Amino acid sequence: MAKLTLEQAKTILKKHTTEEHLFTHAAAVSAAMGAMAEHFGEDQEYWEAVGYLHDVDYEKYPDEHCKHVREFLEPERIDDETIETIISHGWGLCVDEPEPTTPIAKSLFTVDELTGIVQAYGLMRPEGLDGMSVKSLKKKFKDKKFAAKCDREVIKKGFAMLGMEAADVMECVIKGMQAHKAELGF
Repeated sequence: MAKLTLEQAKTILKKHTTEEHLFTHAAAVSAAMGAMAEHFGEDQEYWEAVGYLHDVDYEKYPDEHCKHVREFLEPERIDDETIETIISHGWGLCVDEPEPTTPIAKSLFTVDELTGIVQAYGLMRPEGLDGMSVKSLKKKFKDKKFAAKCDREVIKKGFAMLGMEAADVMECVIKGMQAHKAELGF
């Protein structure tokens, strides 16, 4: 099986998703994952593709999220390692297994929620994502009322799993999303 590409991920997601905000979220997570891949010296397109496809079953099964990923992706000939990585982003939230253990899985677990905070902060700033600093993002991160649906405990758990400082992950996410700002509506 060939490695998942971003083009393939976009084609697959279109088969299972119609809501525009889910495509925007997919693009944000994809952008963040590309920056995380760069940080780890990994395959950027593959990580972006995994990020783009991570919520493939969410629209159809919001209450059973991550439990239908395999049935959507096996017919597309997506390899088991990629499927497990995608499922693992719901670890402790909607699935008990598999636990994220690889840099890509830990990154996906962490940036999924964090991109929501970055996106919300960018939308309220006149400059959008341009010039966004880690210091100002950290202030928004500490304000639990801001982007309240983004689970900060999950994000903090992700920082610890990655063995990275919050500021370093935030910098990657901001950088990745800035590089794709047009696609994200900025």
